[in-house]
Amino acid sequence: MLSKSSAVKFFLIGTSLSVLCFFLLSYDTLKQIPAQTNEQNLNSSAIRGKHIWENNNCMGCHTIFGEGAYYAPELTKVYERRSEAFLKIFLKDPQKFYPGKRKMVNYNFSDSEIGDIISFFKWIKDVDLNGFPLKPSIITSNTQSVSTSLSNIKNVDKPKIFEQLCMTCHTLNGQGGSIGPNLDNIGDIRDKNYLKQWLNDPYSLKKDSLMPKLPLTVENINELVDFLIQNKSGDK
Repeated sequence: MLSKSSAVKFFLIGTSLSVLCFFLLSYDTLKQIPAQTNEQNLNSSAIRGKHIWENNNCMGCHTIFGEGAYYAPELTKVYERRSEAFLKIFLKDPQKFYPGKRKMVNYNFSDSEIGDIISFFKWIKDVDLNGFPLKPSIITSNTQSVSTSLSNIKNVDKPKIFEQLCMTCHTLNGQGGSIGPNLDNIGDIRDKNYLKQWLNDPYSLKKDSLMPKLPLTVENINELVDFLIQNKSGDK
């Protein structure tokens, strides 16, 4: 059993070492912050976007950097999951994007405000958070369908709007997102009329569709349908 004087020494030495470790770790953290946060890329637009985020209490529903609420999607790496074009359309009118489903308030952001918010998200994307948040461990197998559909569309360029919006959720030839169905060989499964109606209003064909009602023009729809219908298996 320690004597009173030994206990005091043990306490003082232990406390001193703990305080020293605390300051050393704090110093190391502060030293690494500029590099990990890409401070040089934190421009005025991103800073304005941060203020918009705070002033509209976005953290009342969303989480960012591990802080906020869990009512709405986590947005720390949203710029990796969604294209800039997708984000612009959604922020312009979230309720129109998912009619009857999304409960996000339409804040009537101006185009410049939307640009600032996206700049804020873009800056966050490059912040080194030591692996946070973890990416979902979703494995999709596209090998079989890719090998057959590539032969028929290898000389066909993807429409720009397909790359900007559709590939945010869908996979084609092994590229794109994994949220929506794989579109390899979609030309074998759906005809032009179905694709046109689906792109115009997915809810008219499937009431519980998770696909948003995109603000596509007739020209956009025709361009996408002409492209998608060519995705057929090689033996067709």
